[in-house]
Amino acid sequence: GVEAAGQALSALGRTGRTIALPTTAPLPAGAPTRVLWRVPSPEYGHDGPEGALQFVDLQRDAAVSDVLRATGAGLRSVEHVKRYTTIGTAHDQGRTSGVMTSGIVAEALGVDVADLGTTRFRPPAVPVSFAALAGRNRGELFDPVRVTAIHPWHVEQGALFENVGQWKRPWYYPRAGETMEEAVLRECRAARTGVAMMDGSTLGKINVQGPDAGVLLDRLYTNLMSTLKVGRVRYGVMCGVDGMAIDDGTVIRVAEQEFLLTTTTGNAAKILEWMEEWLQTEWPDLRVHLTSVTEHWVTIPLVGPHSRDVLALVAPGLDVSNDAFPFMSWQDTTVAGVAARVCRISFSGELAYEINVPAWYGITVWKALYTAGEAFGITAYGTETMHVLRAEKAYPIIGQDTDGTITPQDLGMSWVVSKKKPDFVGKRSFNRAENQRDDRKQLVGLLPTDERVLLPEGAQIIATSDIPEPPVPMLGHVTSSYRSDALQRTFALALVRSGTRRIGETLYVPLDGRTVPVTVTDPVLFDKEGARRDG
Repeated sequence: GVEAAGQALSALGRTGRTIALPTTAPLPAGAPTRVLWRVPSPEYGHDGPEGALQFVDLQRDAAVSDVLRATGAGLRSVEHVKRYTTIGTAHDQGRTSGVMTSGIVAEALGVDVADLGTTRFRPPAVPVSFAALAGRNRGELFDPVRVTAIHPWHVEQGALFENVGQWKRPWYYPRAGETMEEAVLRECRAARTGVAMMDGSTLGKINVQGPDAGVLLDRLYTNLMSTLKVGRVRYGVMCGVDGMAIDDGTVIRVAEQEFLLTTTTGNAAKILEWMEEWLQTEWPDLRVHLTSVTEHWVTIPLVGPHSRDVLALVAPGLDVSNDAFPFMSWQDTTVAGVAARVCRISFSGELAYEINVPAWYGITVWKALYTAGEAFGITAYGTETMHVLRAEKAYPIIGQDTDGTITPQDLGMSWVVSKKKPDFVGKRSFNRAENQRDDRKQLVGLLPTDERVLLPEGAQIIATSDIPEPPVPMLGHVTSSYRSDALQRTFALALVRSGTRRIGETLYVPLDGRTVPVTVTDPVLFDKEGARRDG
């Protein structure tokens, strides 16, 4: 039949000779039938072993002789024959050869083909199940939960958590009968008037080492880092090639050839990849190594007018006076008997210290600080309070107060862009006509006329008290909005077109079918002079 003709034609193509085709007479009606896995081939003498010209898998160019060689070597499983001969490993995955191979193996071994079965068919011959694509990334493993070393304490204290990146971070610590608003106002009050502490361990931390570490950081940050002295700390901003802010954080100079930089929690992996991309693809000549050490350190911000008193109790060997320990500096010391690195950094505008210890000892140091601070009414605070405190001081959150179209200048931070460096990533884009427009969105503060109204984050801002017919011209949007204990009212941060020029103007936020009048203000709404920073 057709199969025999095909085999003979294949043989003809190899040998170039004329081959006599076997003939098949029609079977009488009712005659018994049997499965024929291959047509007996003519004798070819010296042309090769039996079945050398009878092809089983055309994609792998495998013949009956290959199957017989496998069974002759002692193989009894079709899966073993498959791997011995490569039959069924091409794109069709045995869909055109698998059954035939099993029949020939059964014939050679003298067994029933039903007992042998066929080889497994794999993609692309069969579809891929969603379960296979998901693999282990299902249920709790879909997005692994990360917790800090102090997490058990937060649970014991009844903290409610929010997801930040993959981390579970304490959101706030409600007491019996307290609403979220009441708890956050209480935590804010403690940080502004007494002493408070939070778990800041989730901050991204990247160790940068090598003779050219300063050179790399100068190229990636908008400001100079190579001039930073050992023992000092500097705030820095990174921009994309378009000049838009992508992250910010602090840079600590640990040694002449070593820096430790921090990133926002959610951008830790992104920034490490960003730095590695530039280092490996654009500047491979730089002698620098980058290492993520986020999980290595527990970071505890100790905040408030009495933070110096509490730290002095658990770090008796550390001179915590302003002269000995100035703002934006760090010192290695011992805290609660544990080797620690303490930094004078503040994300609240208050006198504050960031205490860094190896993660193994994090909960020990946390409990020691909490015990020492009980005499001063120490309060643990969460991320919501952190946001209120930093927003009162107009410290932006990259990704919340920015949207990928905001430059440092739009944030009112021209001071962080070096005029001394010849170049850095994003510098050229600052000169684009688009980046020079005087109607760019800029960060400003908003004070609702009704001090009780809390503006929704993301709410749009318009110029008129009446909502016109669509399309409605939008001047900007609310980026952060909170109720402040220090201001005794609600407030917001917003990105507004020509925002700096609009300070003092009244704009409007559509809300529930009406418009809420708001006054545009300077974004720094609390302690504009920074007098509270040194206690």
